[in-house]
Amino acid sequence: MSTDHDATAPAESPVRVLLPQVLPALVVGVGSALLFLGVSKLAEELQSVLWETLPDALDIGPYSSLWVIAVLTATGVAVGLVIWKAPGHAGPDPASEGLGGPPMAPKAVPGLLIASMLALAGGVSLGPEQPTIASAIALAAWLGLRAAPGVPGAFWVSLAIAGTFGALFGTPVAAALVLSEALVGRPGQGSLWDRLFAPLVAAGAGAMTTQLLSDPSFAMGLPPLTDPGWEDLLAALVVAALGALFGLLGSWAFPHLHRAFGRLRHPMVMLPVGGLVLGLLGALGGQLTLFKGLHETKELVASIGEYSSGELAKLAVVKLAALLVAAACGFRGGRVFPAVFIGAAFGLVAQALVPEIHPAVAVSSAVLGVLLATTRQGWVSLFIAAVIASSPAMLSLLCLATLPAWLIVTGRPQLELDHQGRALR
Repeated sequence: MSTDHDATAPAESPVRVLLPQVLPALVVGVGSALLFLGVSKLAEELQSVLWETLPDALDIGPYSSLWVIAVLTATGVAVGLVIWKAPGHAGPDPASEGLGGPPMAPKAVPGLLIASMLALAGGVSLGPEQPTIASAIALAAWLGLRAAPGVPGAFWVSLAIAGTFGALFGTPVAAALVLSEALVGRPGQGSLWDRLFAPLVAAGAGAMTTQLLSDPSFAMGLPPLTDPGWEDLLAALVVAALGALFGLLGSWAFPHLHRAFGRLRHPMVMLPVGGLVLGLLGALGGQLTLFKGLHETKELVASIGEYSSGELAKLAVVKLAALLVAAACGFRGGRVFPAVFIGAAFGLVAQALVPEIHPAVAVSSAVLGVLLATTRQGWVSLFIAAVIASSPAMLSLLCLATLPAWLIVTGRPQLELDHQGRALR
């Protein structure tokens, strides 16, 4: 009997370890989603005031050049004031922050969320992902270590990352891909799925919360590709590689731009100047180049054939420049959502120049290449590109297109700096 008990104990042990993780994972997942949805809702309300209510009251065009410049400059002033005066200065320099990382001080969370909300509402070309993930990590670690002091901090970090990714994309798949990539080579007990169990619960809870309270969708309404051929594969390989090269232009320019803004030293100089530059870029590029870019990407894709290749190229270049300026001067926000717009515009340039390329191939392949260069997250880039394509037949093409694009970006400068201001590789 003792032999049978010893033989079955190892199989039972993981269950006894994993089951108690379900409740905290559910709590963190739902909390992360509510945090994301709350910030997004407040930003949308303020955006409506800034870009609809006020222009109507003043009887001016909401996207006239002067209003765009004025609002973005004012946003720079407001965010600069928050970063200057808020406890914790709204977190660390976003230029050196990726998607995740060690918990920051909880006192910095309110300032970070306010700065992010103001940037989202004011038309800054950054998304909500990085501030929301950083805030969720800080709160989950702070509360979790007080509720269960014996649980490692890394456990709460993984739950917060997974819950927020689930909320952002409305599915736990993205979180599973991110964490699988992060866990490769890291020591830890149990199988990969044992280690993913609690984060996937958190991601599922975050995704379901978003699905119940909102309507998240990366689907762009592209015409589906039903019967891919060799010409589609060739187009995907070429467009993804060119998109990666275009994204790398930003990575190479980013450290220089960051140093240039760094010479201004004070946030009440850096952010207003950055806001002014963003306003000028917005006036040049128009309404589509403002904000985080997801809604604008849908508008752009819905108007296939209405823009010339030159106009589309201008949109891609202006949006890339706006992303670089916003991240370099200190605005708080992420890079994934603007990179999706940049990739979509770049892909439509290719489709305008070579009309034989299927729109789903052009857009999703370019988004894949730009995201690989911007985030260096292979699985997330592939996932977003596949969701945008909304075509199962595209998945095999995108998997293959990832390979030449990855050869282009691997070992090259990233759109992220170390704490000395040097580009990571």
